Amino acid sequence: MGRKKNQKKEDSTFSRLEKICLRCISLILALVVFSLLSAAIALFKISNNSMPDGESPGFGESLNILLMGVDIGDVNQVENESIKRTDTLMILNYNPTTKNVNLVSIPRDTLININGSNYKINAAYALGGYSRLETEVENLLDININYLVRIDYNAFREFIDAIGGVEMTIENNMYYDDEGQNLHINFKAGETVKLDGKKAEEFFRWRKNNDGTGLATGDLGRIENQQKFIAKVVKKCKNPFIIFRIPSILNAFADNIETNIPAYKVVGYGLKFLIHSSNMNMSTITGDLKMIGGQSYVVFNKSYNSDIINSLGENASLSEKSEVNYDARIKVLNGTNINGLAGKVKEKLVANGYTNIDVDNTIETEKSVILSNDSSIAKKIKKVVDVSKIDEKEDKVEYSDYDVIIIIGNNYDDKF
Repeated sequence: MGRKKNQKKEDSTFSRLEKICLRCISLILALVVFSLLSAAIALFKISNNSMPDGESPGFGESLNILLMGVDIGDVNQVENESIKRTDTLMILNYNPTTKNVNLVSIPRDTLININGSNYKINAAYALGGYSRLETEVENLLDININYLVRIDYNAFREFIDAIGGVEMTIENNMYYDDEGQNLHINFKAGETVKLDGKKAEEFFRWRKNNDGTGLATGDLGRIENQQKFIAKVVKKCKNPFIIFRIPSILNAFADNIETNIPAYKVVGYGLKFLIHSSNMNMSTITGDLKMIGGQSYVVFNKSYNSDIINSLGENASLSEKSEVNYDARIKVLNGTNINGLAGKVKEKLVANGYTNIDVDNTIETEKSVILSNDSSIAKKIKKVVDVSKIDEKEDKVEYSDYDVIIIIGNNYDDKF
């Protein structure tokens, strides 16, 4: 009898434990489901109103995402895009062959040349919008950019707050005030600080003090600080409990970032980068520091950066994977009311070595597009004519004699 009573007590105890465990598991699952549903709702709030269409990488191809941190411009003209600069430029890359994640920083003082005039690359967005900036980065690194992500500092601050802040040890005295951008930085060397969103922005943007002291290497030193900070953020995001913060993270982004990554791919790409983040390599493109016309530039040198360029492609840059077919049969169609626009595009192609080009008019169309069944040719021509959208060539009689059809729409910017 005693054994039976003890057995019943044990069974009752186990039964209660099982119920408690099941309730805990149910609660956790409910929280996970709620988090994922909230995340899905937040995802579809992310906009891409003014960006060109993105391009999904083909099977076995590297994924390259251009990250842009844009400054406020002028606190009195926050809607004026023409005065905003890309303070931070990075390529986030996933190489499916090596399973490596690469984060490559591009110094904002990197020299670019547009129609014979010198500019710093951080001015490309203000000069010609997303397409101009995308083209300049692609030409610089000889890569194909699949997607764009523009992050303003509101998104940055809210993201850091959503993950609970980041602890950093301050290595330099940082004292800087800029009333024009409402930026006030005050950190003491040697202190360890838990940075919330506002303080993280201050740390991320600092490179010099008001008295001229600061990082000896200027923007390059700031990039080094940024990469240390990003490494801390990645480490924090690998905590399994981050899943419960996903809705807050995506809500931070929803109203403050712009991207042409389809909503249904955002989480998948995010998990891919996070899973392989232990294989993350951070680097900065280098060049020669030169004064040109009274301005300081980083003059990019491809030979200094061959390892970085190769890491961003499928073990080779685009130019190494395929020779340019300058004899490709190309037809440029003007789908606007601007006379001579197809001829201007032809001039660009001729200046870049293409020889077999016809021009004509077509019905008015809104969006410019390159049509071709040869993606390697289309990607090369994309860089020349500043048309970001690529699609397959339709099976039309009037297209049959051509390898590439370029349709110029009303959204085409011919400033350059």
